[in-house]
Amino acid sequence: MDSSELFYVKQQFLLGAYKSLVDLTLPDPNSPDYTPTLVYKARAYIALDDPKPVLDLVPADAEDVSLRAVSALARYTGATSPEDREASLEELRDLCVEIEGEDADATPKEKGVVRVLAGTAFALANEVEEALETLGVGTNTDNLEAVALTVQIYLSINRPDLARKEFERAKRWAGDDMLVQFIEAFIGMVTGKDGYQDCNSFYDEQLGNPSLTSPHLLTARGVTRLLRGSVTGAKSDFEEAVLQRGGKPDAETLGAMTVAAGLNQSKSNEAEQLWT
Repeated sequence: MDSSELFYVKQQFLLGAYKSLVDLTLPDPNSPDYTPTLVYKARAYIALDDPKPVLDLVPADAEDVSLRAVSALARYTGATSPEDREASLEELRDLCVEIEGEDADATPKEKGVVRVLAGTAFALANEVEEALETLGVGTNTDNLEAVALTVQIYLSINRPDLARKEFERAKRWAGDDMLVQFIEAFIGMVTGKDGYQDCNSFYDEQLGNPSLTSPHLLTARGVTRLLRGSVTGAKSDFEEAVLQRGGKPDAETLGAMTVAAGLNQSKSNEAEQLWT
């Protein structure tokens, strides 16, 4: 059972409040929350496309498998050559083999973190089958983050049927967990189920939390509003997302803003500028 502090950190990461996590003060190194909090903080840097600080955060001689995995993922995302990227993938493959050994010194939770981080790298490398195998597809895994990533992979290859199958299975054992609702929102946005009402309601609920600052969620809600025909509401969300990122939109927000501008024929120049 996670402490309330670690539960909060996990929720912030899953909801895309990455800036809050990179600014977070780590707990005492002797605390059981220290390593998992450090892993989420490192993952937040990676999600912000800023993997370099991870290599300073995580000790080079770390023995914990989850720290070694997040360090390898940071090196993969920050690599500038195919050779360096492949070296990082091989390191993650070795870690996946290591945690399956009989003498593996890792808890089930740590093993789950390794699989999610490795699966993330394999998915980024377009190694789809390897990613799905690593995440435990077909093994009745009870790792909800692995299920969420599996669903995203299936949606990315246009298999919403398999994504929904994973969702329905997870719902049977995970109930109404926030991440289960998030998975449902993923599927709803791609398939248009219920006229995007489910995902729109989910984003509204999460963004109503005064302690959450998530440009990622704002962009997601903005996209949903676009799909529902509310261009003005969508543009408002995109503008707020840019403000929360210090005036510098990330790729997904910039892409969504371009689409919104393109839907307004009287402002075609704006769409061209954003596209450029």
